[in-house]
Amino acid sequence: MEPQIRYVRSADSTKIATASLGSGTPVVMIPAALGNIEAYFSIPEVRAPVDFFAEKFRFITYDPRGRGLSDRDVSDWSLDARVSDLHAVFEGLLLPSSFLFARAWGSLVAIAFTARYPGLVNRLGLYAPMVRATDARMGEARRAFEAVQEIDWTLFCKFLALTFFDWTESGRLFAEQFGKAFTPESSAASTQASLGDDIGEYLEQIACPTLVIQPKQPTQHSTFTSDAGREVAARIKDARFRMSGLTEWLSLLLTIDDARAFADFFEEENTCTGPKSELPTGTALILFADIVDSTALTERLGDAAFRAKARDLDATLRTVIRERTGTPIEGKLLGDGVLAVFTSARQAIEAALACGKAGDDAGLPLHLGLHAGDVIREENNVYGGAVNVASRISGLSAASEVLVSETVRSLARTSAGVRFEDRGEQALKGVGEKVRVWAVLEGE
Repeated sequence: MEPQIRYVRSADSTKIATASLGSGTPVVMIPAALGNIEAYFSIPEVRAPVDFFAEKFRFITYDPRGRGLSDRDVSDWSLDARVSDLHAVFEGLLLPSSFLFARAWGSLVAIAFTARYPGLVNRLGLYAPMVRATDARMGEARRAFEAVQEIDWTLFCKFLALTFFDWTESGRLFAEQFGKAFTPESSAASTQASLGDDIGEYLEQIACPTLVIQPKQPTQHSTFTSDAGREVAARIKDARFRMSGLTEWLSLLLTIDDARAFADFFEEENTCTGPKSELPTGTALILFADIVDSTALTERLGDAAFRAKARDLDATLRTVIRERTGTPIEGKLLGDGVLAVFTSARQAIEAALACGKAGDDAGLPLHLGLHAGDVIREENNVYGGAVNVASRISGLSAASEVLVSETVRSLARTSAGVRFEDRGEQALKGVGEKVRVWAVLEGE
């Protein structure tokens, strides 16, 4: 199976190439310093853990600015710019709260991003992480060869390949692809810009469960070394630590055992955004929430600002829904809002009211509608006529108003602790019969 390549735009309009493979909850991998899409998907030793993840999750990676298939002509290599690239991946691919995975230098971006956008990261996996870029110490051979990249780029790429793979077919592929993915200038510029990176201020802000895996004590001939993993694990409040079977810090490579450890960790229950639940097949309560007049808001705020606010609100809504035992549809944004299912009418109404308050607080009022009926579960989505009815009811509601069908009112009128105001029978587009709709009013 070949990856699907799509482009997104970072905040400064830099085009970022993304690649995805598999299905399910997203695992977003931040490339290591030497990584690029072609290398991850074409070199057998590198691709093996990628395929392992893709069997369980929707595996997503990307080429950061200045390398690979992304825009090469860039001037801003700062940590803020690289965090913006990752945010563009989430925004452009409409990703829900996801698992985030990073190795080596990629961990700097991962930690800063998780602290800044806590609602987007469900669990965090870090391999050989760093607190400061200077935590990585070059081996003597690598330091001696560093100057070669300015003199003979091809020879430098072959040296890196020999370091990672010996001179094998995989090494030949790596040397060829690394030579194309970077230029001597972009390689030097990105390295130089990152030397001042320090994410120490963010470590105590990480709230989601985190797994840190650190290579064993490296040999004297190691290309790079760093023992910052222990500091990272000690300063993140919900972190666990384990050692890898690898003794060399090879930022492109990951053993299957380590990949399995990360996968098991990602699949655990009780994540930071709430308990994991299965989508139902059969009767369900269906909630639709959409931003009111999103076109006008986009024009007023500007596209980038609106999408950033909408993305933050989306993460908040999903948390609200999970806290009330609902299941937001992962990976599926409908318009500018969310679709979610519940097994309890009371909790569905409570979630809808809480979502309305969250939209008001964010300055993005919502249309909210609830219906109950049979749904069909298929992978990470639900289908059926009841879903369409919920969508149409949502479209009838005023800003921040919760409208429900007669079916929902009948299920909830003795248990929800709210009052209902009759809005009469309504003709819904695509629905044969009129549906009686009620507004939810708080208080007995």
